[in-house]
Amino acid sequence: MSALMPTYRRAPVTLVRGEGLRVFDSDGRAYLDFAGGIAVVPIGHAHPDWVAAVAAQAGRLVHVSNLWSTEPQESLAERLTGLAGFGLAFLSNSGAEANEALLKLVRLHGRANGGRTRVVALEGSFHGRTFATLAATGQPAKHEPFAPLPEGYVHVPPNDVAALAAVVDGETAAVLVEPVLGEGGVLPLEDGYLSAARRLCDERGALLAFDEVQTGIGRCGTWFAFQGTPVVPDVFSLAKGLANGLPIGATIARAELAFGPGQHASTFGGGPVVCAAALATLDVIEREGLLANAAAMGERLRAGLDGALAAAGLPGRTRGKGLLVGASVAPARAAGVVAGLLERGFLATEAGGEAVRATPPLTVDAASVDGFVEAFAGAAAEAAGEAKKGASA
Repeated sequence: MSALMPTYRRAPVTLVRGEGLRVFDSDGRAYLDFAGGIAVVPIGHAHPDWVAAVAAQAGRLVHVSNLWSTEPQESLAERLTGLAGFGLAFLSNSGAEANEALLKLVRLHGRANGGRTRVVALEGSFHGRTFATLAATGQPAKHEPFAPLPEGYVHVPPNDVAALAAVVDGETAAVLVEPVLGEGGVLPLEDGYLSAARRLCDERGALLAFDEVQTGIGRCGTWFAFQGTPVVPDVFSLAKGLANGLPIGATIARAELAFGPGQHASTFGGGPVVCAAALATLDVIEREGLLANAAAMGERLRAGLDGALAAAGLPGRTRGKGLLVGASVAPARAAGVVAGLLERGFLATEAGGEAVRATPPLTVDAASVDGFVEAFAGAAAEAAGEAKKGASA
């Protein structure tokens, strides 16, 4: 029996090694990894340039506290703000921490500008498991066991401009959105909705904040998902894919929004090893043309999955951007399809209870995409057949 708390519904597989697009279990079986650590390994497992960068930095300097500057941290902050085209960066250890920093920044700004403290977020959103990020998350079922949560959050339906306009007012510090709701079922926000959110924030004195924990670092075919939309946020968060598997988070905000001395801190945030890993990850994405590959392979994957859904007689369609892809298969079938994919040698995850989510490394090739589509077709048809048997029994 495991000594770990049973917080995860784990598949009956123990993974021991990864190489490129593949991972291997304790029995030596290989799987094509279309989960990618849930959008965490954009350059694949054990990329040699990444391994070399991590090993070199680990042998040079691991930790000195943020009371002193380190070259990898300064270089990463400069690289990220350069790619974003604006701002200053705060480095932390995870997506939840990056969003905590974001929420503190918008509260800090709001209190100084009329005492604004409320954050408007979206129903179905997911921003983390800490108390503040859980309160920002638009999934009441996740709230109930831990109530009461911090106050100051209101949730509206995604892509509903009228609902958003009705709540953004003089008490609103920020509107917080995921450009593609990840855990909420891989639902992209419409360009018109984002443009309306930007306009409402500007007109009513609120900030526009993007949670790019899952969508950033090339996942959607651009460095950051907002770069594929008509808007630029005032502040946004990053994590998952930034260091290709090592724990890191980043919060990037307009310079005038930045924390001052003593207003925020992190013991381990932006340590030399994880920053070296992140710099190597960004280098590989740029050098190997992985932004363009994510866009092209994402289109191929969505088209193939749409065909597979139709062939299986399932009514859903795929959603997403780049290589953040969700195939809607109905709530009762997603788990069965994911299990069927595992049996066929592919890793994938559920999202929103009714979608099968694919977030492979950005290095994925056409043959691997086509293989996943074929396996998905078989798993979806099998799940649909099992559902029909259950209905007629």
